[in-house]
Amino acid sequence: MTRLNLDDFSDLIERPDAGVRRDAEERRERLAVPPGALGRLDELAEWLAAAQGRVPVTPVARPRVVLFAGDHGVASLGVSAGPAGGAHELVRGVLDGGAPVAVLARQLGAGVRIVDAGLDCDPELLPEEVSARRVRRGCGRIDVEDALTAEEVDAALRLGMAVADEEADSGTDLVVLGDLSVGGTTAAATLVAALCGTDASVVTGRGGRPIDDLAWMRKCGAIRDALRRARPVLGDQVALLAAVGGADLAAITGFLLQSAVRRTPVILDGVVSAACALVAQRAAFRSPDWWLAGAASGEPGQAKALDRMALNPLLDHGVTVGEGTGALLALPLVQAAAALAAELPVREAAAE
Repeated sequence: MTRLNLDDFSDLIERPDAGVRRDAEERRERLAVPPGALGRLDELAEWLAAAQGRVPVTPVARPRVVLFAGDHGVASLGVSAGPAGGAHELVRGVLDGGAPVAVLARQLGAGVRIVDAGLDCDPELLPEEVSARRVRRGCGRIDVEDALTAEEVDAALRLGMAVADEEADSGTDLVVLGDLSVGGTTAAATLVAALCGTDASVVTGRGGRPIDDLAWMRKCGAIRDALRRARPVLGDQVALLAAVGGADLAAITGFLLQSAVRRTPVILDGVVSAACALVAQRAAFRSPDWWLAGAASGEPGQAKALDRMALNPLLDHGVTVGEGTGALLALPLVQAAAALAAELPVREAAAE
């Protein structure tokens, strides 16, 4: 099988329909509610109309939460609040319905899909539909070795692409994207620092479950060491993901790129999805036009990545739990924007 070249996506991804967006803006001018009175909801509705290619916009009817799961070898250094190899416990929390993202998904009527890209546990601990397509068990310790082999990073990218195709084919009209990982924010911060040309201390945060000062110092050191390994391969996104990413991060990158190809809008969650989006943007500069930033997570790496992509988070409520929660909290705003744009009456004087 031919190895993937992510640069090929640049020719496959088009921007959302600019003509439709202009039509949506013109229709907004004719609604009974004065222009500007709905604030950013107008912008969201016009973005969604362009993504759908239709005016008036269709209300979001089939949202889906997609969570990619994986363990990172760097967690063994004590850079995370969770135990190394413990991401399967996060997965179990979602499957059992007690995790915040599971509670919110039930409340909002969104389906949840978990994809095991690289958990470090026996597959038998999880349902087959979760673990059947695992790329590898865990990943390498990125401060001293590659996260993945060339074959594994290719397989992880293809896994994400396949999941994007499956969601598009099943009728999913909006994806809430997140991760379930231990050590994932360390790998994500490394990607952001490498791609933005910054020092480790600029992007090192305290994770979804905040770590203490000593753990933060260990995390900063691990990112600094990983950066030395990342810089020589900055010109090759696939090699970069193999060196300092992981199976879950590579799968998310493939998912984002293929979702843009399939014209499926995506709400990004925290620093992990933002870092993968930054890698995807390097491959296909139009791809960020298909994404929204759900919520500010407080992670400096997320803020750096979103600023580089000119994406402004919809919410900033201090939610740090990760696991897709912040992005899912933004879903009602997008649904509200679509419903208002579709159902508000047009002013009689301007009606056709």
